[in-house]
Amino acid sequence: MSQRQIIQAFEQYQKSRLQFVQTVSDLASRPQNIEMLQNAGVMSLLRPLMLDVVPSIQQTAALALGHLADHSDDLAEAVVKEDILPHLISSLASQNNSYKKAAAFVLRAVAKHSPELSQAVVACGGVDALVVCLSDFDPGVKEAAAWALGFIARHNASLSQSVVDAGAIPQLVMCLLEPKVTVKRIAASTLSDICKHTPELAQTVVESGAIAHLAQMILNPDAKLKRQVFSALSQISKHSISLAEMVIEAEIFPAAVVCLRDQDEFVRKNVCTLMREVVKHTPELSQVIVNCGGMAAVVDYLGNCQGNLRLPGIMMLGYVAAHSEKLAMAVILSKGVPQLSLCLSEETEHHIKAATVWSIGQIGQHTPEHAKVVATANLLPKLLELYMDACSSEDLQAKVRSPTQIKIRYD
Repeated sequence: MSQRQIIQAFEQYQKSRLQFVQTVSDLASRPQNIEMLQNAGVMSLLRPLMLDVVPSIQQTAALALGHLADHSDDLAEAVVKEDILPHLISSLASQNNSYKKAAAFVLRAVAKHSPELSQAVVACGGVDALVVCLSDFDPGVKEAAAWALGFIARHNASLSQSVVDAGAIPQLVMCLLEPKVTVKRIAASTLSDICKHTPELAQTVVESGAIAHLAQMILNPDAKLKRQVFSALSQISKHSISLAEMVIEAEIFPAAVVCLRDQDEFVRKNVCTLMREVVKHTPELSQVIVNCGGMAAVVDYLGNCQGNLRLPGIMMLGYVAAHSEKLAMAVILSKGVPQLSLCLSEETEHHIKAATVWSIGQIGQHTPEHAKVVATANLLPKLLELYMDACSSEDLQAKVRSPTQIKIRYD
């Protein structure tokens, strides 16, 4: 055999390997093929190709694994059991950007399914490797790494703490300053996933200066970015008075109120959720929202949406009204009672009706004057009907009991 024939044989072998992983990756991207690939033993065939000397074969094999793991927790567990993660993670530092993005995709696809699979990624050093990728020059690598970290963090406080301990927060905050909007979106989303679990985690994010950077993006034209920004601010605000005050001090309002008229329904919902999380804490924080026109804006918002989109607005009115006679009267003057009455008539889901009844009770509980407003809105017959309805949930019936006391006070 000549040298030329040997070279041709190796070239053909390389082409065949590349063609195989490209075909598998393409097939794995379509859900209907996953079971057949699994039955054909594709996982054990891809594993050695992850160790291939040709970078393009390595990264395509990683991409195929990502598609497979993304499909189901069984396949994600198979990636862990095949001991693929340690090699994937150890190779991250020395590989090109395409491989880094593919590897981050695999880690995300594995982590998303459960806390246990996320913990497997953590145990292999995956979080540390992903945090290193956050400082990569390539914005696509940053985005892929931030996305994977978000899927790890969202499961529970312990996993979020692992992300924090690896030094992710300062890097994620820096990602908020990236020119590429998709990097901003994912960074804000991951910060939101970290903040949601405990006051301590939210405090860590706040201490990194995240609020100021998030505040600068609330009027950004990109709707998907604004969704994540308001989600993160909500997750910070919900935990304590001091955290909510920090959000207010960043002068989020009244600019955020304008976003209740945004074309994107999820931007509107997340703004309303932020307001709910702020007002629930104290009368003073509620008054801030009332003073900037937030109350009337929420009442208008409730008139322009349906279903679960209404829920944060309904509860926001109840939280404000619960604090004091004066704030309950502010809800009344903003025409909150007729709007809640409309919600009660239009909504069919019991948990939304229960929230509406609760808010009505918070408005009417204070004085005979407050109770009269509720009674004259013809709400009492509706409440009695809900209470007597055998189909009403126990929670709904329990909440109806409180507002029905309004009639006694009014009489």
